[in-house]
Amino acid sequence: MSKARSIGFWTTTAATVFILASGGVADLMHASATEAGMTELGYPAYVMTILGFWKVLGAMAILAPRFPLGKGWDYAGTFFDLTGDLVSHIAHGSGVNPPFYTGSFAVCAVASWALRPASRTLGAPVFRGYGVVSWRAETPQVPAVV
Repeated sequence: MSKARSIGFWTTTAATVFILASGGVADLMHASATEAGMTELGYPAYVMTILGFWKVLGAMAILAPRFPLGKGWDYAGTFFDLTGDLVSHIAHGSGVNPPFYTGSFAVCAVASWALRPASRTLGAPVFRGYGVVSWRAETPQVPAVV
């Protein structure tokens, strides 16, 4: 992995993790501004608890080493959350700033996913040491039937 790609990955990953973690904590705490925004968009307050729980776990999963399958699901969930927020703001007519920031965060999450090193992809070895266990199963050889 080149140095520029590594810097790009860690920069976008840090931004994504910060957005997930801070948003998740604000959701779990039912911060007044966050709750007012959710109510304004028409969502019930209990949705904040559900989203907050998954955002905090998602932030931890992105930073954790190994577990590439979990990271794939986490990036997908992050993208769904951010684009859902983007569409909600656009449908509500929230002005320019909320959709701009949410869209920027979605692009940042996609960039983090696209720039991730090979060790964080699904084809990467999971454990090193006594042997290698890989997520990628080999294609079984089936004898030809004549």
